[in-house]
Amino acid sequence: MAENDNREITNSEQDSYEKVCFMCHRTESKAGKMIDLPGNITICPDCMQKAFDTMNRSDMSIKDMMDLQNLPNISMINLADLQNGMPKQQKIKKKKEENKEPQKVFDIKSIPVPSKIKASLDEYVIGQSYAKKVVSVAVYNHYKRVYTNTMDEIEIEKSNMLMIGPTGCGKTYLVKTLARLLDVPLAIADATSLTEAGYIGDDIESVISKLLAAADNDVEKAERGIVFIDEIDKIAKKKNTNQRDVSGESVQQGMLKLLEGAEVEVPVGATSKNAMVPMTTVNTRNILFICGGAFPGLEDIIKERLNKQASIGFQGDLKDKYDADNDILSKVTLEDIRNFGMIPEFIGRLPIVFTLQSLNKDMLVKILKEPKNAILKQYQKLLELDEVKLDFEEGALEAIAEKAMERKTGARALRAIIEEFMLDIMYEIPKDDNIGRVLITRSYIENTGGPVITMRGLLSLEG
Repeated sequence: MAENDNREITNSEQDSYEKVCFMCHRTESKAGKMIDLPGNITICPDCMQKAFDTMNRSDMSIKDMMDLQNLPNISMINLADLQNGMPKQQKIKKKKEENKEPQKVFDIKSIPVPSKIKASLDEYVIGQSYAKKVVSVAVYNHYKRVYTNTMDEIEIEKSNMLMIGPTGCGKTYLVKTLARLLDVPLAIADATSLTEAGYIGDDIESVISKLLAAADNDVEKAERGIVFIDEIDKIAKKKNTNQRDVSGESVQQGMLKLLEGAEVEVPVGATSKNAMVPMTTVNTRNILFICGGAFPGLEDIIKERLNKQASIGFQGDLKDKYDADNDILSKVTLEDIRNFGMIPEFIGRLPIVFTLQSLNKDMLVKILKEPKNAILKQYQKLLELDEVKLDFEEGALEAIAEKAMERKTGARALRAIIEEFMLDIMYEIPKDDNIGRVLITRSYIENTGGPVITMRGLLSLEG
């Protein structure tokens, strides 16, 4: 009985593992049924076929065919180490499948209306009312276009977007929240790493590879997803250069077919194309592309255009009229973006252009405390696990916002400042079980005082 029980345990354990190809390192679920070789080595059919093709070349001698060093990916391996270093079974443990409810089919009736999308965004994103309104309408129209699929002779164009705003104003966070609310796959790519095909860097198609990975290699699901390309201003045309612009205008031209809609060959489970990785075709016609960037220097282009009307006389405008305008980006036109270095064909495929406001002091204070996952709520939850109550004075929040304004990095500065001031508190509090409440004061943020700490006994008396 004991032997049978042990055998049953061994079999059940083996069922929770899957084999891995020794050469391309793909699992059995991705590469197909493995071929077992002596020495507990497993190889997928693709790699085995490639090995046979290599050995069957007409220009190879018998000696070369017998030489294992000519097999791909084995030339750097010491075969003597395999006996000691290789596990008895070349397998990897399968991921535990969570008991998820079957997902409902996403159809036209389940798409939330723009007002509901904006209301949901309001719970997470502070301010930017105009931007949230534009995004809500564009996304609603896009997914109506995708899921109705009854265009007849009227074909609705894609609602690709270009968002312009200073660093730290919430561009990426807005798109992340949107994808989470709609429950669609999201790929976030950085335009700074994209180069023309054949040069060092990521190919333009790698953007779609990331979306396919986010959709768990489900092509149909990926074709309904969202791609956010950040730092889009970094692929503007380089000015006054004699060298080939492999990461500027050529990348914009290469992205034209993706933005408009085309069938793209992308690798499955990898970001680079090679013989070991299977390829699949993804149609980008129904993928929503959102591009975002800070566009540094765009303000000067806008001011220059607005100041062209300045002239001598009573009707003339002052040259410094727009210098104090913090919302100068909202006056942007397509001509300004073209002068910045974006080609007209690229701008034409992003029909919805809108700007985000820079964050002021009041908005930073609200970001600290109002969103569902606000930074202060995160720290309060962490200390709540130690049975300690954390509170902030209103003056302390204003002091944090003032320091963040000085750093000029938007909402990103808030987390850095709070991490700095909470370090000692998070270090000291777990030492003493008698601490019941911590109050962060303005004087502590300004380095002129300390936090107010209340012990549990006093806290119960106050209560």
